[in-house]
Amino acid sequence: MAAHNEPRPYLDPYVAGALLGVVLFASFFVTGGGLGASAALSHIQTGVLDWLAPDHVDRVAYFAEMAGGRRNAWNYYGVFMLVGTVLGGFVSGLVHRRARLETRKGPRVSTRARWAFAFVGGAIMAYGARLARGCTSGQALSGGAVLSVGSWAFMFAVFASGYAVAWFARRLWT
Repeated sequence: MAAHNEPRPYLDPYVAGALLGVVLFASFFVTGGGLGASAALSHIQTGVLDWLAPDHVDRVAYFAEMAGGRRNAWNYYGVFMLVGTVLGGFVSGLVHRRARLETRKGPRVSTRARWAFAFVGGAIMAYGARLARGCTSGQALSGGAVLSVGSWAFMFAVFASGYAVAWFARRLWT
């Protein structure tokens, strides 16, 4: 019998994929929109900016669309979905004994270098999400589910880029 403090096994990927499909359908059905995080982050950032500089939000069309005048940037379904995703992930980590602070890396790379690569990669992905007007989850899941040609092209480009960059980044993991 396994020790009580060992992590529980991960969910079968086929079951997890089917459950993700059910959640995606429920999201379309209940909210009228799919899954994604970048729009929610934009609303959160605009909400904070509205607290700090409301006149600026009213003058800039991009921000005013989310929080101009009497609009509330926080009153967006994606914000609630994002908060629920973070809290749900944390609770799942606690229940399955996987919640801990750690830096996952290969043996030949320093922790500092691993964090630097993570931040550079995150910045590139954030720039790409704003440029594409959607994050990978919104593009791949929601756009792919409604058979958007652009979303399918995006995902093929993501996988091709991942394979092209993997050779250069392999030392981070081996």
